[in-house]
Amino acid sequence: MSFLEHLDELRKRIVRSVIFIVIAFIGCFFASQYIYNFLAVPIVRALNESAQRDMAATGLDESSIRPLSNLNAGEQGKYVFDRATRLGTAVVQPGASVAVVAAADGEGKLALYTDEPLITQGGVVAKGIRIPIDLAAKPSDTPPLGEKLIVTTAQEAFTLYVTVSLYSAIAISIPFLLLQVWGFISPALYQHEKSYVTPFIALSSIAFVAGAAFAYYILFPPAVGYLLGVAEEFRPLLRATDYFDLITLIMLAMGIIFQMPAVTYVLARIGLVTPKFLVSNWKMALIIILIVAAFVSPTGDIPNMMLFAMPMVVLYIFSILIAWFFGKKRQPESAI
Repeated sequence: MSFLEHLDELRKRIVRSVIFIVIAFIGCFFASQYIYNFLAVPIVRALNESAQRDMAATGLDESSIRPLSNLNAGEQGKYVFDRATRLGTAVVQPGASVAVVAAADGEGKLALYTDEPLITQGGVVAKGIRIPIDLAAKPSDTPPLGEKLIVTTAQEAFTLYVTVSLYSAIAISIPFLLLQVWGFISPALYQHEKSYVTPFIALSSIAFVAGAAFAYYILFPPAVGYLLGVAEEFRPLLRATDYFDLITLIMLAMGIIFQMPAVTYVLARIGLVTPKFLVSNWKMALIIILIVAAFVSPTGDIPNMMLFAMPMVVLYIFSILIAWFFGKKRQPESAI
């Protein structure tokens, strides 16, 4: 193809990718709140762990507190509101308490009901009103008293959900985007080399999900726990937008980094990368890994940077093994 024909082909690929991302974005926008709640779990758990450390200083331990799911019907006590709660026209402020009793609701599920009138500025809440709380919720997934991510402008929450939807749409579109990339470069390959498209897209998609999951479950929790530990002498007011930018940067970065074995597999099969090349350039690769780890890590300290660098080193070694096992010298079509 001529240069202009290459540009036209690139334009078609980009247009198709944008259309697919827009369609995925519309679907993700309707589920944006659920997606964000999922992404917020690590910071909520870290806040709970921080609150539990403060609780331990008072002499309490885990055996002193039962989860709400262990309540029995007829059990009474005082319920302390941990956030502003609307009960009809009345709004109960955080820190307020009321006597409650556990009883089954109309569906047979256990719930808490007020056992005395609750007087607020908005009126008197009668006895027997159900407290809007999920007794089955895990304590680690519920923000502790007064600890919630904040927004500082009226439009920030909407902008945040739009951003969540966009990043989620891009993540969902990864297989289709990889297919478009392959479709653009495949004319430069021999016919037998084009057969690698299926394993490439499958391995790349799986690697991206594995990298994002590794960041979410393994890397991010200790990193955010360390950051909150540094700030334990302060009252952190965590902006939801800043938190989302941090966790998505780490998840997307690790998703891309985990592409290393998949890309190495394709390049080795084509014959563009050899184990000797990867081994002889390990020093340069190590420097690049450390630079990337310093950029991806939420802090500049050595322990956190090593936490992000070690998986990349393991992936590089794994890539060498892949190149050694699957690699072969590139040959023209006539030689196959």
